[in-house]
Amino acid sequence: MSGGVARILVTGCNGQVGFELRRALAPLGEIAAVDAGDCDLADEAAVRRTVRAVAPQIIVNPAAYTAVDRAESEPELAYAINARAPQVLAEEALRAGALMVQYSTDYVFDGSRDGFHRESDRPNPINVYGRSKLAGERAVAGSGAAHLTLRTSWVIGAHGANFAKTILRLAAQRDRLQVVADQWGAPTSAALVADVTAQLLGRYLRTLRAAGAAGNASAGQIDFPFGLYHLSAGGETSWHDLAQAVVRLARAAGREVRLAPEAIEPITTEQYRAAARRGPNSRLDTTALRTTFGLVLPDWRAGIGQVMEQILEAA
Repeated sequence: MSGGVARILVTGCNGQVGFELRRALAPLGEIAAVDAGDCDLADEAAVRRTVRAVAPQIIVNPAAYTAVDRAESEPELAYAINARAPQVLAEEALRAGALMVQYSTDYVFDGSRDGFHRESDRPNPINVYGRSKLAGERAVAGSGAAHLTLRTSWVIGAHGANFAKTILRLAAQRDRLQVVADQWGAPTSAALVADVTAQLLGRYLRTLRAAGAAGNASAGQIDFPFGLYHLSAGGETSWHDLAQAVVRLARAAGREVRLAPEAIEPITTEQYRAAARRGPNSRLDTTALRTTFGLVLPDWRAGIGQVMEQILEAA
């Protein structure tokens, strides 16, 4: 790190999490933020060129192919971005002695488990998106690079497309709406994902600098709790209840919407008939993350309240 300042490469910088990472990581060092127009993650050579040009000490990769239903008809592209690109980034991280931060999803599980999924639970993805993200997890873990992989769920941010914005748009157009009520998870704000990442990287950089003072400053040679962690907001809800919460918050803020919360009809996953299969349980056990790093993760309602404030202010 030149002059003690870390250089951090952030991919997908205009996505939900990437946008928030630019803010959250700014106090930690020099941010090199790239998006698809700067570096096509499906182009392995372009990925390697970008990493070597930036020469980062930390690579943070929130970029992903996230169109869950479309991935069923575009598996090659989903795998190129969600599996091969993380592998290439991790290989470059190993080459440079850098830390790799990868994000993954609850969809690596089939959702059939009772209770909250733990990191030690056996993955069993049931759609292309989940399989491609699991392949990315395993590629990073098998690369030999120092890494943190953060599995999260139901991400909602003020920037980029997401469930809350879709519900707001439909609420302005319709008197009635059907939303799946038998899938359960914790809506997690993009800001929370970014802020927790910043907490982890702040601790990592302090550890790295302390090791550097002792003559050892390579990511792979320091004592740090690298590995896989679940990161999501506290509590749980269904997509149906979340849709009702979004409409209530919009109305409470004075937003004119046609749709009343009670006019949102609960339906089953089978009735929705999406292209990609989805399990009923997206809940993640965050005990390991909270105890290892001494973190408190707020209830999902706090995060969705803040996101809705930002969305409505920008509208």
